[in-house]
Amino acid sequence: MTQQQSFTKYENKILPSFRQKINKAESTEDVKKFFVYTAIEFFENIFEGQMYFEYEDFVLIPEISPNYRLSERLLSSKNFISVWDDSDLPRVIHRLAESALHRYRHLKKHPEKTDSKIRM
Repeated sequence: MTQQQSFTKYENKILPSFRQKINKAESTEDVKKFFVYTAIEFFENIFEGQMYFEYEDFVLIPEISPNYRLSERLLSSKNFISVWDDSDLPRVIHRLAESALHRYRHLKKHPEKTDSKIRM
């Protein structure tokens, strides 16, 4: 049995900022953008310069489950996969995606909130 790494301390470090960003999001596109930037920050903290992460490496996909997608570049990286498979990273990213998805759905249901912020 292999020992699983936990990265919840890194999650707890980025979570307050992430929540603040998505709560201030003015559109569904903002929510997607904040999810990606937070995922990049999260993984950069974990890999500490061993890997480079790009905007295209992460996508929030509200229509399907799981609600995020990782790039082929990451999924083909042995360094990334070895950490991904032996840790709680999938659960952490799933939780971030779920939080973003709640805000996404709220903004989608209430487009008048977005419109009123744009007019101001």
